[in-house]
Amino acid sequence: MYRLLAALPFIGILLGIVFVNRVEPIVLGMPFALAWIVLWVVLTSVIMAIIYWLDPSNRHSGKTPDQATRGAQS
Repeated sequence: MYRLLAALPFIGILLGIVFVNRVEPIVLGMPFALAWIVLWVVLTSVIMAIIYWLDPSNRHSGKTPDQATRGAQS
């Protein structure tokens, strides 16, 4: 269910741009459409981090990531 969050950036960037395709207002010195895309690039990173933390397959068995990689190399 939480993996459906990955569809949000797709919807926001590709489908949402149709509704925000204008120059005015200027946001942080960028046209609104460009600011919309930049916003979704940042939100995509946040959403992917949330999916990573919610995914049970990313849970380690008490090992830190450093210990897990050292054990795989030995």
